[in-house]
Amino acid sequence: MDTMLSSVLPVFYGGLGNLAAYLAAHVLLCLLPAFFIAGAMSALIPKETVTRFLGRNSSKAVSYPAAAAAGSLLAVCSCTIVPLFAGIYKKGAGLGPAITFLFFAPAANILALVYTGGIIGPDLAAARFLLSLTFGIGIGLIMALIFRSDDAAHDRATDTAFGAQGAGMGRMALVFLFVWVALLLAGTLKLDVLTGTYLDVRLPLADAQGWQAVLDRLVPYDAARGEEGVSLQGVVLIGLLGAIGFAAWRGLENIADGANAWTWISLALIAATLLVAALAVQPVEGGLRVGLTGKFFGVAAALAVLSYIVRHRLNEDELRDWLWESWRFVKQIFPLLVVGVFIVGMIRVLIRPEWIQMLAGTNSLTGNLAGVVFGVFMYFPTLVEVPIAKMFLELGMHRGPLLAYLMSDPELSLQSILIISAIIGRRKTFTYVGLVALFSAAAGLIYGAWIDGVSLLMLALYLAGFIALLAVLLSVASRNASSLKGI
Repeated sequence: MDTMLSSVLPVFYGGLGNLAAYLAAHVLLCLLPAFFIAGAMSALIPKETVTRFLGRNSSKAVSYPAAAAAGSLLAVCSCTIVPLFAGIYKKGAGLGPAITFLFFAPAANILALVYTGGIIGPDLAAARFLLSLTFGIGIGLIMALIFRSDDAAHDRATDTAFGAQGAGMGRMALVFLFVWVALLLAGTLKLDVLTGTYLDVRLPLADAQGWQAVLDRLVPYDAARGEEGVSLQGVVLIGLLGAIGFAAWRGLENIADGANAWTWISLALIAATLLVAALAVQPVEGGLRVGLTGKFFGVAAALAVLSYIVRHRLNEDELRDWLWESWRFVKQIFPLLVVGVFIVGMIRVLIRPEWIQMLAGTNSLTGNLAGVVFGVFMYFPTLVEVPIAKMFLELGMHRGPLLAYLMSDPELSLQSILIISAIIGRRKTFTYVGLVALFSAAAGLIYGAWIDGVSLLMLALYLAGFIALLAVLLSVASRNASSLKGI
């Protein structure tokens, strides 16, 4: 019994530690704005505004590049992209462009590419961009082809849900959405002007360093393994997150009946929590140093503008619809996120990076598939995957499987798979996961072959063979779908 407990408890603690670190470091400035952006897209943007650029009947030469371009500007991880994906899909975006946005945004946004080039090399960054763009559009096109009947039904359903809205998007709704996106970028971009501290305040908490030492023992910090730990600031933020959940449940669950005191309390708690999350807090000898960063001032300015719009420019119906849609996304996505992050934390305790050299030391099909599998079960938040990839490279991973890992890690985390399944259904999700795994492994094989000195002609033949195989599989899938439809 004791032996079993000694084996099980570290795995369980690994799950709890990973969940605590994720909630403390990534939910607030990333996920909360994403929920409100998704809610605003669902409630305030007419369907025609979305379908003009991303609809299933829009020109493919417009919709797919537009989806990739929108995703390239958002330096956020897959868990933050999923609510935005849900927002545009619910509002009438075609499945194909929505999938391209879902794939490309975390895999090859501008900041991830710059960081990859600086840490690992410009050749890998270029390959990551070109192959993510090509394959992201390809995956979207394939999904739209396979599920074209479902996509048409979804398009009709959004017509029914939102009615025939002939008017364009209101100017205030556009400003409201733009300010939320600005807040998201201010809270997540790693720019010197945002991360720099402009004013320090020292709080006289003599035991601050001792408390942090206790937290470090409970949830270890190890940057080389992607373990982020939990800070004193993180503990405060987790407590505030719990308070937000209670207030939102009391104030948003019945928002259709109108706003109440709890509604405004929940919004005030959210604003205060975002400000706390934007501070730079560090235990020092004899106290706690609190720094006002550029991020703090950017978030504060955005919140001030949002507060004015909510109180003076949104009417009662718009406010109610926005809050309800945002709360609905939270209820749909957040529980699955918690479960997924916890499971990933347990699995990461069992996986050893030393296995990398044995499984992915050569540019083989097995090695690239291993890179994809590591991307699923060793998920790291955006940008953290780059130094982890550097560690994998130093442990002996070939650069081909390394690219397969970098393309799959932001896409196929276990929690993201669970959430996407709740949005588009298990059949589409399993197809998407299979396509991402296939394309990521193919990208790794192609890039790895180039690294190993294979000529461009041979690479072209490899790619042609891959496309031919894919065409055959699609043909079979299309025939099967047609035959099932006729039954």
